[in-house]
Amino acid sequence: MAGKKLTHLDDKGAARMVDVSEKPVTSRSATAKGRVKMKAATLKLILDDGLKKGNALEVARLAGIMAAKKTSDLVPLCHPLAISKVEVELRPDRKSNAVDVEATVKVSGQTGVEMEALAAVSVACLTLYDMAKAVDRGMVIGDIRLTRKSGGKSGDYKAK
Repeated sequence: MAGKKLTHLDDKGAARMVDVSEKPVTSRSATAKGRVKMKAATLKLILDDGLKKGNALEVARLAGIMAAKKTSDLVPLCHPLAISKVEVELRPDRKSNAVDVEATVKVSGQTGVEMEALAAVSVACLTLYDMAKAVDRGMVIGDIRLTRKSGGKSGDYKAK
């Protein structure tokens, strides 16, 4: 990492939005994952569509999609992007009493969509918590991370 500069800071240390106007438009994608751990009874309620607020998995999926589209409103130095695809998957894990969340975001643009994928996962996890908090305030949201990205000058990335 020696020699690497933080791109969101100018020479005086002031925050700035990176100028991507000279970068070529390329196809880019990013995938992020996260997890919500809960009591077995909470997961059962979610899977049986037994929560008073409604279908938690579908509401969380929609929330994740919306979050990806609104990332530049939430993260100050993100560029607004014309996203071409957002896919949010929620996979119950009965052995661990958890729901695994994965989001993939695609764009043809001058900057990547890592933040959009991370935002989608984060908000989907928060929405699951919100939907089920009346029955389980001890749920744990975690392990949110970028797992893959492709496109752009820095090339491809795959988490180990």
